[in-house]
Parts: sequence; C-alpha cells; structure tokens
Amino acid sequence: MKDLVFATHNAHKLEELRAILKDFNILGLNDINCHEEIVEDADTLDGNAKIKANFVTDNFHIDCFADDTGLEVDALDGAPGVYSARYAGEGCSYQDNVNKLLEALKGIENRKARFRTVIALNLNGKQYLFEGKVEGVITKEQHGEKGFGYDPIFLPDGFDQTFAEMPMEVKNKISHRGRATQKLIEFLMSL
Repeated sequence: MKDLVFATHNAHKLEELRAILKDFNILGLNDINCHEEIVEDADTLDGNAKIKANFVTDNFHIDCFADDTGLEVDALDGAPGVYSARYAGEGCSYQDNVNKLLEALKGIENRKARFRTVIALNLNGKQYLFEGKVEGVITKEQHGEKGFGYDPIFLPDGFDQTFAEMPMEVKNKISHRGRATQKLIEFLMSL
C-alpha cells in the first residue's frame, strides 16, 4: 500500500479521502509533523491547491496532493467561491458560514449553486490538476447532521437529501471531492 500525503489539517477532509482512496495509506500534515498553517492567498481554487502541494513538496521533499474547494452560488455572482471556508470572516465556524449564506439568500428564488474541488498532485517532479464539481441548490433551512461545512444546506441535483443527510458512501460517489478524487485515482492507477 503506497503512502500518499494529503496536504490538510482538516480531519473531516482526511476522513473522506481515506474512505475514497482505500488502496492508499493517506497521511495528513500532522502525520509528517507539518504543523504550520499554510497560507492560502490565491484568488482561484487551483491556485490555493498548488500553494499547499508546493509547500509540502518544497519543505518536506515528498510527493503529495492538496485540494481547495469552493461553493459557488449563482445569485451571489459565484460567492463565496474561493473564500468559502472563511466566508463569515477569519476564525469563523462552519455554522457562521451557513448562517451568513442563508441570510444573503433570504428572499432570493434562484438558489442554484455548485461545489467545485480542484486537486493538485505533485508526483515525481511534475504537477497534475484534477477538478470535480456537482450542481445543486441551496436549501432554505438546514437538514441533516452528517458531513461538514455547507453540507446541511446543499441539495445536489437529482437527490432529495442534502449532503448532510446522506450516508458518506453515497456522498463520496457524487460529491465534487469524490469526482475530483476519482480522476486522481484513475490517474494514479494508470501509472
């Protein structure tokens, strides 16, 4: 089983990726004694994913992958987008972000949105990018206890449950992160 470093401190993301990438031993930043908070200051998802992957490769001299995810809401011109994790301000909670988004959409009928994930893989001195996205709508209230982030208010197209109501196996098959990771897996298996 090959070790692969996922450049994250986020335990929820790590758990999701370990469930998807079963053929690999996925290590997080804490597992390689990287405790720095990597500054994500790019204005695109792929820019932030590259920053994190490059930080690990440059400082720890190991192959790794990193991701960045954004929720893009049509009625808000794509916001929160690249700022999804800190939409309600630095140090905000998932709940703060959800509350701010629901408030911003009060009275707005167009609730179309999408989650996008970009993964940057640094492998053998080269960098590869993989993108996954899922279309859906923002619900008017929260539903479900599973997942994290905006999961309780994101209803993917073709489903009657939010991400926070779905079993992880179902969410992982259809989610933005699941789709980007599937492309990553297919690439790694083709080597």
